[in-house]
Amino acid sequence: MDKLVLPDKPPFDNEQTEAEDLPVISQRIHDIIEVLNNFKELGDHERGRFAYVQQLIKDMAIYYGYSEFLLEKLFNLFSISEALEFFEANEVSRPVTIRTNTLRTRRRELAQSLINRGVSLEPIGKWSKVGLTIFDSTVSIGATPEYLAGHYILQSASSFLPVMALAPQENEKILDMASAPGGKSTHIAALMKNTGIIFANDSNKVRTKGLVSNIHRLGVKNTVICNYDGREFPTMLGGFDRVLLDAPCSGTGVISKDPSIKINKTEKDFILLPHLQKELLLSAIDSVDSKSSTGGYIVYSTCSITVEENETVVNYALKKRPNVKLVPTGLDFGKEGFTKYIQRQYLSSFPESN
Repeated sequence: MDKLVLPDKPPFDNEQTEAEDLPVISQRIHDIIEVLNNFKELGDHERGRFAYVQQLIKDMAIYYGYSEFLLEKLFNLFSISEALEFFEANEVSRPVTIRTNTLRTRRRELAQSLINRGVSLEPIGKWSKVGLTIFDSTVSIGATPEYLAGHYILQSASSFLPVMALAPQENEKILDMASAPGGKSTHIAALMKNTGIIFANDSNKVRTKGLVSNIHRLGVKNTVICNYDGREFPTMLGGFDRVLLDAPCSGTGVISKDPSIKINKTEKDFILLPHLQKELLLSAIDSVDSKSSTGGYIVYSTCSITVEENETVVNYALKKRPNVKLVPTGLDFGKEGFTKYIQRQYLSSFPESN
């Protein structure tokens, strides 16, 4: 491959780039990535690596339909090859997945019932005993007799993980601080076998309607639905064995489900959302009974991949509440969060085992 000539000297011409055909931009994206992966041999050292990266960001923003602000923010989280894989993955629809409601049935029985109705499916993976992936169906998955009877709930596979990490035990007192539409709350209830008590809260009253519907349909009987600002719980009702905070976020991890995120997020969002997330996480911590004989755990999760909404928030809480320690999630896949990012350093050590 010869040295790649960029469209213009920086700053690049926006109108020129936007007027180009997408196939031309796509080819240049791949050419620039090839150059950056072997810059010593293929790069123009007078222009420098930075010029290639900036052109790559500009081209990717146009090709994939992002604001340049958001694309650069997400791009910087990955290696160049990983960034390409990430943006490509966001163009692919996720498969439909369902969670078996073990309060009503077993996965094997549910799978057979759905197969008999013309549904093509298979277990999500060895890591889940309740999940099923739906490949094709001759009937609407959200309107089968099994669905209406509460034998399953439509739920993304990734949203199983916070509840698995929370690992609720029977007869505990649990708070799901931002629970609508109820996939995680009903999962907690199933793992607790309808024992103990769950407070399923959501600050948005309109969203609690779907929460009520799912709790009734799935036969959950140990749950109180409430509509409070999550920050009120420490003074209003504390003493929980475990708290799940699946926090409001930018949604940068679910762009394939909501492509509008590509263009509707601004720098202001990544200031206001982390501020709220920090306040909610401190409230979650303060709502837990640190002397619980079975619990004393908080799970913080988001559907965002940005550092500002994840590592930075957790790091803030660890500094504000020095009695809190990080513990392993118990999940045997995924990657650890950043301990260093650009010029930031994050607390990372787990407590020593007794």
